[in-house]
Amino acid sequence: MSKGQSDKYTYHDAGVDIHTADDVVKIAKGKARKTFSPSVLSDIGVFGGLFELKGYDEPVLVSSADGVGTKAKIASAMGKHESIGIDIVNHCVNDIFTCGAKPLFFLDYVAMAKLDKDIISSLLEGMSAALQDTGCALIGGETAEMPGVYPPGEFDLVGFIVGVVEKRDIIDISKIVAGDALIGLPSSGLHTNGFSLVRHIFKTDADPNILNVEFSEIASTFGEALLKPHRCYFNSLNPLIDRIKGMAHITGGGIPGNLPRSLPDSLGAVIKKDSWDIPPLFKLIQKRGNVEELEMYSVFNMGIGMIAISSRHHTSDFLNIPGARLIGEVVNSEGKRIDIV
Repeated sequence: MSKGQSDKYTYHDAGVDIHTADDVVKIAKGKARKTFSPSVLSDIGVFGGLFELKGYDEPVLVSSADGVGTKAKIASAMGKHESIGIDIVNHCVNDIFTCGAKPLFFLDYVAMAKLDKDIISSLLEGMSAALQDTGCALIGGETAEMPGVYPPGEFDLVGFIVGVVEKRDIIDISKIVAGDALIGLPSSGLHTNGFSLVRHIFKTDADPNILNVEFSEIASTFGEALLKPHRCYFNSLNPLIDRIKGMAHITGGGIPGNLPRSLPDSLGAVIKKDSWDIPPLFKLIQKRGNVEELEMYSVFNMGIGMIAISSRHHTSDFLNIPGARLIGEVVNSEGKRIDIV
């Protein structure tokens, strides 16, 4: 029965539960405190997170924001959310690390039609674990209940990160020269890009049951392979930071779309695609969707999640990292051309 003019309306009638929001803040406090360092001067729940920056001569703050895209729909369909929390942290950490920055603090934004404490708790658990791995603090965030904007059971997740680097230590791509080595570090899967194409090819929205199929090409269900967390490269590459001239985080746009962002205008690159094994998941996607090779390399990371650029004589140092491969070299080029041969 609809309410008349004399009836009283509440926020709850409109689909927003303030009491659940309060409960979510309590959950967030417990997860966030695990990531705190002495530099964190505030608790979760205040209007602004406080972080004390000290110990630097000429600190430069490096910031970034990103989301997990439609990978969130796969997580919702499978009812598995913790890995998505890992995804958003590692994606953001990798982005600022390409400048040489150490992550300092992180904020999250979660939006859904109706706040679900279990989903949010799982997301925060994943974020907390990933943040602790890199010594980054979760100092705040926002949970938004938005009925009518998001379908029931689905959500959006965005992360905001701030890091720091000494001004003298900012990675300077102007030092890159022709002949420098391109070292590729393996991805764990699709990471957080290309899911709209995957969903289109496999019709996962119309029939989510396909996510439970065990294809012969992969050693898990299809959904489990898709939800493998975005890999973080900070701990592997940071010990070699003084030997790195540039880094390219291979996200949306693949190698052709991201490697040029880390090269001077007069240089390009030659990538040797037979220098690493393309993971079976990408081959399955290409075969099922009849996707052309160039399109695959322009959408997906194809098994390479980060490319480090270094002088040739340092190559062996990077190849001690598990799975690292010499995948190409920097060449003289007009327009930052990337040739995958």
